Amino acid sequence: MLQAQSDLVLDLACGSGRNSFYIHSLDVRVLGLDRDGQGFPALNDIGIETQLHDLEAGDAGYDWPFAEHRFAAIIVCNYLHRPLFPHLLASLKPDGLLIYETFATGNENFGKPSNPAFLLRPAELLAQMQSNPTVTMSVIAYEDGYVGLPKPAMVQRICARKTEKISVLDKL
Repeated sequence: MLQAQSDLVLDLACGSGRNSFYIHSLDVRVLGLDRDGQGFPALNDIGIETQLHDLEAGDAGYDWPFAEHRFAAIIVCNYLHRPLFPHLLASLKPDGLLIYETFATGNENFGKPSNPAFLLRPAELLAQMQSNPTVTMSVIAYEDGYVGLPKPAMVQRICARKTEKISVLDKL
């Protein structure tokens, strides 16, 4: 369970801040990060911290600005940049949660994104939970398939916890 005053949740590629607003409504600290600050004024108006940053910049093809063990949870929706996965996992605190959802192969049949560079391959999100050899992730829930709402799409979703072993916390 998140501790409202001490824990920080990262809403990665937050866009207009839909997830940031929800997390904030739970009286939990949230940091909304995006490379386009268009949604930041509304977030800042209610006290949500924001950070303008391009995660895809830099010589290595990514620019991860956060230290290890910083976040109690990281939420990512509708964004994919594969080189970030090991860093996402490292930046979770012990017992930290990763909630990740984005488009998957087959989505090209329903519209955008349709470029394979922005679509997860079959079971790729599961495989990415092992992308950092120094981090152990326990998968709580995983889905890979068709959704009808809010619009027809192919997606993968995962909820995983950074841990050394499976515990009673790993349940829906």
